[in-house]
Amino acid sequence: MAHPLRGKAACVGLATAGCGEAHGRNAMELMVEAVHGALADAQIPLSEVDGVFAASAFYAMANMSLAEHLGIQPKYSNGSNIGGSSFMMHALDAAMALEAGLINVAVIAYGSNQRTAGGFKSISEPPPFETVYGPRNPITSYALATSRYMHQYGCTRDQLSSVAVSAREWAKLNPEAFSRGDLTIDDVSNSRMISDPLTKLDCCLVTDGAGAIIMTRADRAKDGPNTPIHMLGCAMEHHHRMISGMPDLTVTATAKSGPRAFEMAGYGPKDMDTVQLYDAFTINTILFLEDLGYCKKGEGKDFVTGGRIAPGGELPVNTNGGGLSCVHPGMYGLFVMIEGIRQARGTCGDRQIKDAKISLAHGNGGVLSSQVTSIWGRPETV
Repeated sequence: MAHPLRGKAACVGLATAGCGEAHGRNAMELMVEAVHGALADAQIPLSEVDGVFAASAFYAMANMSLAEHLGIQPKYSNGSNIGGSSFMMHALDAAMALEAGLINVAVIAYGSNQRTAGGFKSISEPPPFETVYGPRNPITSYALATSRYMHQYGCTRDQLSSVAVSAREWAKLNPEAFSRGDLTIDDVSNSRMISDPLTKLDCCLVTDGAGAIIMTRADRAKDGPNTPIHMLGCAMEHHHRMISGMPDLTVTATAKSGPRAFEMAGYGPKDMDTVQLYDAFTINTILFLEDLGYCKKGEGKDFVTGGRIAPGGELPVNTNGGGLSCVHPGMYGLFVMIEGIRQARGTCGDRQIKDAKISLAHGNGGVLSSQVTSIWGRPETV
């Protein structure tokens, strides 16, 4: 029996704004610009938006601030923040509110000017069991997980670097990507060490940027100007907040959220035409590919080598260049979804995957903490 939410809501509009460097604009201005762009794309007037979803490290009540700046009074709103995966959670929440008839048009948005503002504002509490050691989070936590994975499964420095090189090859095909220059495994492996074993080029970009998507019920979506991309499945799970609470440093909650999202969608890992992953660090891509079922635990290090996830490889992963080479304005999850939806739409230009119909977009929050897996497909996949 099909899940009652499967395919009932769809993305009908999307936009990005200020990706890279957005001098002279603050985070909210970028977010508002992205919302107006997404509404124009959907050809839906602002006055019809009655659901607002947003998360931010700059605004404690991002959804309320966004609605105020837009000049609207939503019937339903959610500003819950579980880190970079918040926006996949918001898509699930929006789908539930739409199906329940609470709202008719939902906007999900994010914006950040962290690059031109000179840094990322953290609203996180200090880790109680880690602060005494002086961690430089989040990278110290990801470096710990990387070290454990390398020790446990024999992952090499160059295998980690393969992830960044594959992402850069995709970025070369994307005119919107921030970093598009040549990149080799030696470049990544020999770049400045930031937190052993992660080098500078194992780490995501620091950029500005905003994004927004518009969701409606499927019955309305079919009448819009764009091919509606339906949310076929979505599931979330989190097992810890701080890295000291992670049950196993080599297994993320994706191992639970992924199978449930696939079950809701009625498709499996091999049915995905593109796989978009939250690659804040090179280890993320390896862990998530394993936990989503693309290879066994410990085999991800081999799976990402030899161009397998690069252009022309067997599995198109992070086709926009990812957080490592395209854009990463502090919280990257919404951009993961936007790329997955764009691929299903067929609007990605030189990086477009031929005949793509279904995309997986996976979000990560905190320090490998919250995991949300979403699956998006064209009307014929519902």
